[in-house]
Amino acid sequence: MDSPQSSRLQDDPDLKVMMAGSTLRKVKSRSWKKNRHFRLLEDGLNIWYKSRWAGKGHSTFSVSDVEAVREGHQSEVLLSIAEEFPAELCFTLVFHGRQGNLDLVADSPEEAIAWIRGMRKLIHKAETMDEKERLDQWVWDWFQKADKNKDGRMNFKEVRRLMKMMNVDMNDEHAFHLFTMADKSDSDSLEIEEFVQFYKMLTQRDEVWKVFQDYSGDGEKLTLDELENFLKQEQQEGERSAQYAQELINCYEPSETAKKQGAMSLDGFQTYLCSQDGSIFKPGHRDLHQDMSQPLSHYFISSSHNTYLLEDQLRGQSSQEAYIQALKRGCRCVEVDCWDGSDGEPVVYHGHTLTSKILFKDVIATLAEYAFKASDFPVILSLENHCGVEQQTVMAQHLDQILGDTLLRTPLDGQVPQNLPSPQELKGKILLKAKKIGGLEDCVDETLTDEVSDEEETANGDAENACAEHLDPSDKKSKSKLSRELSDLVVYCKSVHFHGFEHARLHSKCYEMSSFSESKARKLIKDAGPDFVQHNTKHLSRIYPSGMRTDSSNYNPQELWNVGCQIVALNFQTAGQEMDLNDGLFGQNGRCGYVIKPDFMRVGNAAFDPEKPEERDGYKPLRLSIQVVSGQQLPKVNQKEGSIVDPLVRVEVYGVPQDQAKEETSHIQNNGFNPVWNETLNFVVHMPELALVRFVVEDYDKASRNDFIGQFTLPFTSIQAGYRHIHLLSKDGTAIPPSSVFVNVSISQLT
Repeated sequence: MDSPQSSRLQDDPDLKVMMAGSTLRKVKSRSWKKNRHFRLLEDGLNIWYKSRWAGKGHSTFSVSDVEAVREGHQSEVLLSIAEEFPAELCFTLVFHGRQGNLDLVADSPEEAIAWIRGMRKLIHKAETMDEKERLDQWVWDWFQKADKNKDGRMNFKEVRRLMKMMNVDMNDEHAFHLFTMADKSDSDSLEIEEFVQFYKMLTQRDEVWKVFQDYSGDGEKLTLDELENFLKQEQQEGERSAQYAQELINCYEPSETAKKQGAMSLDGFQTYLCSQDGSIFKPGHRDLHQDMSQPLSHYFISSSHNTYLLEDQLRGQSSQEAYIQALKRGCRCVEVDCWDGSDGEPVVYHGHTLTSKILFKDVIATLAEYAFKASDFPVILSLENHCGVEQQTVMAQHLDQILGDTLLRTPLDGQVPQNLPSPQELKGKILLKAKKIGGLEDCVDETLTDEVSDEEETANGDAENACAEHLDPSDKKSKSKLSRELSDLVVYCKSVHFHGFEHARLHSKCYEMSSFSESKARKLIKDAGPDFVQHNTKHLSRIYPSGMRTDSSNYNPQELWNVGCQIVALNFQTAGQEMDLNDGLFGQNGRCGYVIKPDFMRVGNAAFDPEKPEERDGYKPLRLSIQVVSGQQLPKVNQKEGSIVDPLVRVEVYGVPQDQAKEETSHIQNNGFNPVWNETLNFVVHMPELALVRFVVEDYDKASRNDFIGQFTLPFTSIQAGYRHIHLLSKDGTAIPPSSVFVNVSISQLT
């Protein structure tokens, strides 16, 4: 019995090698290299591997977990053993999310290339499956898991075990009733075709059927007019409903007969609702759709703090992989902490801690390779410079030689700008953010400048306030030279001390920018929120986490976005609500790492106060009503046999202080497979342009904290009204299909 996938794979020579299996060296470090037997399972979707000595123990991972295959010595680990194993034997599997890479060495170049090509074909296939193929594969996967004795049939005992695995708690009587209805051959067991029927009965969506019935005249199908009516009334699709109805039938209706009649069956209707078109996220907002020709200061910019760290701030590993992971998430501002290295080569690490060190030139080489894979728009390289002049000059040489033309070295048109250039004008460019001798206007002699970096300056308690005082030039201890070569590479992002909003308004150039600790920024918001908004129309502001966050925890970025701060740097390596908000904001506009600020935060005379949204011109609060209808195939939290989740849904709104709100449903006992809530949660949103909405599903626990099941966050302005599915993401931000929550969303003017 073949899976939908494997029937098309067995003729491929590379996949034949993978299915036959290979002994590959798994490499974790220069000293940890162990043989493991790897093979592609018959389903064509999972890789199985084990140690020769581990008895029955083995592991598997899904092809869909793998994002890419790198060929040769393209990881720090494989580079470290390059002399021992030539590049043609080596390859790296890169996983989605924050999971570490798998570095492998084959016995022969032929075997390596078969695995590299084979994996790439499988990844491509997994990425291009349509909804129907995905569902077929999903069903087949469950059949394989439940068919313990691998006879291609499933008895009732196996079905009961399967239902526990699927998070379904159903009484034996009802389960046996479905089993006998599906067992057309009266053999007391289900073959794959019968199992498909069983699965369809199990997953029958009564709540979808009810909506279908409300609009279907004959209860069997939706005519073109009926579907158009549904799209207008429920989905708020407006004028395009007629044309859109036809497009949906062409795209999602499985029955050729219904298609010819210009109608949609219940199957087609459910497929549409579960697709991207039926998702809560406006499809048009996923693509690049915003004006990218405004000054850089008019955009929120996805930004990372201490980008080189994979873990905590005290003992964690520094790694080029951390840069790759941040950049592929759409990050456009990365940070490099540079210190003098022992052999004349600058190193990157978190100074005065036990974090490991990596070479500055290796970080820049990684940046050169990965800067523009996820987005064409500019990358800002935020330099925390602790080096002496000699190694600063070495840094300048590396930047010059490794980045070449991608490094911006002079103003775009040779003119001193009145406003910052736009992301569009800076496409494909890397901008250095650092201290600079003088300005763009003058060519001054090399002068003395403070050695302290942005972050050190504010870590020293009252140094934040002291920075307004000009230090005595005769105090040589607090001064150090800045390398002219490095200084000359700073164009549009000159780091300067912040002397107050009034001083900046009168004296600062548009290319001068300041960094603020989260606590300093919060104080400025409290004391002078509208001034901060005004300042950020012309200048870039960078915010970074408190030095106390040694565990790499994050602060809530929303309050900084509320005053228009563009570069709100987060620890990308730490999953959780704060990174969910970041991923939610930057999930729009083609995930390019730039999101345009609302118009009232871009005008020069901006007078917006996030504490008083009602005072803004054009103030129009909205009512958001979310009927949480049902959940589908929620993942198990506890893998223990017999454990089934008790799910609840919480909706959280983030935005200006008046908009911060949370509401949740009751929990449903013992049903993660198809829980039904039918509960409505209501919110008033005063500033929709700044609001984010986060949907969280948790496993209720009365004795301790609820366990996280999945979440999805999106901008309020990207929400589609009507009956929609929310496709849940894991804690890591990766998809967990087919887990979803079905909702009915209504947005109206507050009267």
